[in-house]
Amino acid sequence: MDLAFSAELWEWRGPAPFYWLTVPEDGCEYVRAEAAEASYGWGAIPVRVRIGATEWETSLLPRDGGYVLPVKDAVRKAEGVGLGDVVEIGMTVAPRGGRAANGTGPTF
Repeated sequence: MDLAFSAELWEWRGPAPFYWLTVPEDGCEYVRAEAAEASYGWGAIPVRVRIGATEWETSLLPRDGGYVLPVKDAVRKAEGVGLGDVVEIGMTVAPRGGRAANGTGPTF
């Protein structure tokens, strides 16, 4: 993993509630530097992420000039983390071709 950071888990209560981590500014600098080689459009940046012993692929989404990381329920449950918990994250931006734009790839 190329980037490590801590962030608090928060919930967005939209039509499809989901849990998120906000990438800190120094992490956003790393993402911006890698984005041209990785992004497949719409500002989404494919990443490989680790929380505890759980690894999965997902995409960062732009928000308020930075990026947010979605955290699946399966990951939260496997690692025993919940709303408001501060989580340690390891993350690598995945180059195009390393992950399909349609999101196929290993869940963990």
